[in-house]
Amino acid sequence: MSLQPYVNKKVLILTADGRTLTGTLLSCDQLTNLVLGQTIERVIRPHDDPEPSVEVSHGLYLIRGENVAVCGLIDEELDGQIDWAKVRGGVIGGVKHV
Repeated sequence: MSLQPYVNKKVLILTADGRTLTGTLLSCDQLTNLVLGQTIERVIRPHDDPEPSVEVSHGLYLIRGENVAVCGLIDEELDGQIDWAKVRGGVIGGVKHV
């Protein structure tokens, strides 16, 4: 499946090492290398962690295709209603290549 329809739209990327990144997809190629603009990494803390979850700004960001596990569109209206500092959840594990 081509990611071309997602260009210039807000996407969420789950990486092979378990990171969650959001941003505007600026470019992609046949190897799924991605260029994101206005990139934010969401660090969701577990329930037993006293620190709040955080969003870390990275700006322009390149993700190599071999590190992309999932790419999907974000519902910007719904996303804007969520207070990400209050979100808690389990750690997303990385991709294991056998």
